[in-house]
Formats: sequence, C-alpha cells, structure tokens
Amino acid sequence: MGRPSASERGYNARWHSESRDYLASHPYCVMCAAHGRTTPATVVDHKIRHHGDQRLFWDRTNWQGLCASHHNAAKQAGEARGKSIGCDVGGWPLDGR
Repeated sequence: MGRPSASERGYNARWHSESRDYLASHPYCVMCAAHGRTTPATVVDHKIRHHGDQRLFWDRTNWQGLCASHHNAAKQAGEARGKSIGCDVGGWPLDGR
C-alpha cells in the first residue's frame, strides 16, 4: 500500500491557511539563519515528524520556516540519517547528538 495523499495526511485547506499565517510571522529560513544567511522561508516544516499524530501536526511550537532547498534536501537527508546535518554560525553542530 502506498503513502496516503497529502490531504489524507492533513495538508488540506486549513493547513494551507495556517501555514501561510505562520510564514507571515516567521518569514525566514531557520536553517539559513543558522549559517548567517537571510533567506525567505517558503515551507512550514514539522521539526519533529508527526507520523499522523494530529496533536503534534497542529502544534505550532513544532513548526519552523524553511526555504525549499533546505526542506527538500538537507532536512530530508537529516531525517533519513536520524540527525541534523551542519553547524550554526558559531561552528556548533545543529544536532546535539
């Protein structure tokens, strides 16, 4: 059986409205900011994968703004490895592990 559709996973009209509002108040990519760059965020990402848990899905403290590049490449690679990749502007690893 394949992966459920985006709308079945909760990415519906409500999500699009809420994520648009979130980006209006969090307009920059947090991963770019960790590298000292100011890049517009275009995607609202769940910091902790929700795996269908609606409480975690809608918890705004679990959201972060990312640029498409970080969301589609670095974040996905980090999730596949089970840790964040890279360092902040001070040289400290993004992942505490």
